[in-house]
Amino acid sequence: MKIAIFGQYYQNNTAEIVTKVVSFLEKNEISIAFEHSFLSILQEKNIILNSFASFSNYAELDSDFDALISIGGDGTILKAATFIRDKNIPIIGINAGRLGFLATVQYENIEALLQKVIQKEYIISKRSLLSIRTSPEYENFNDLDFALNEVSVARKDTTSMITIETSLNDEYLTSYWADGLIISTPTGSTGYSLSCGGPVLTPEVASFVVTPMAPHNLNARPLVITDDTEITLKVSGREEQFLISLDSRIASVSIDTTVYIKKAPFSLSIIEFKEETFLATIRKKLLWGADKRN
Repeated sequence: MKIAIFGQYYQNNTAEIVTKVVSFLEKNEISIAFEHSFLSILQEKNIILNSFASFSNYAELDSDFDALISIGGDGTILKAATFIRDKNIPIIGINAGRLGFLATVQYENIEALLQKVIQKEYIISKRSLLSIRTSPEYENFNDLDFALNEVSVARKDTTSMITIETSLNDEYLTSYWADGLIISTPTGSTGYSLSCGGPVLTPEVASFVVTPMAPHNLNARPLVITDDTEITLKVSGREEQFLISLDSRIASVSIDTTVYIKKAPFSLSIIEFKEETFLATIRKKLLWGADKRN
């Protein structure tokens, strides 16, 4: 087997996690390659003393890898997706912080669950993504034009609302007066969209969610649409620019920009275990089924 390891930051328990992961993989004679920047951090901290293969970008991440281990939180997995893209390398999310919806493997379960990876005792959860194009085109979106969680448009340099004229499959829906608008995948439904009042979708639902941010027109509610819908957004407001974000990547664009959003032509694979399913995670994260009256 061949496994890639990715992380973004050095946190309090990063050393323990990396040491346990590397020790297990080496003991089982599994080839390892670290993301170059993460490896440099670990070497500076004297956590990694041996030499390992590394990769720096999407082109260097060989599609022969059996899996990518993401060490961090959900944001680290969003970043890992920019390395994997359409290579169909499944991601294992090891949690190095608070309980996440994607990074669900806890420190105490690392060895047991990695053993299940070797034995192929896991489930592949296919996650749909969003892709965008703009008119006029922007260089920011030429390469990384997709998002796993959400695409959002938002006001910039102003406290005034913006107006987002929204069409679905070229049919006018409404004009939202709001701080912005979120187009969320099922994966992203437990993120920014949820904090703005959107519904929770299970990962396999073939839908997207349109969620306004702090709408002025209070009858504007989150809307669930089929994932074969193309969404067109036209923004107007008092400022010359507005913001477009794709997960954690953000860019400023001129107010005359039209944004087109649709389902990406590829999906992302997340490795799940029966011990850490999506439903088990939301019960823990959202405290569903817990009686807090006492």
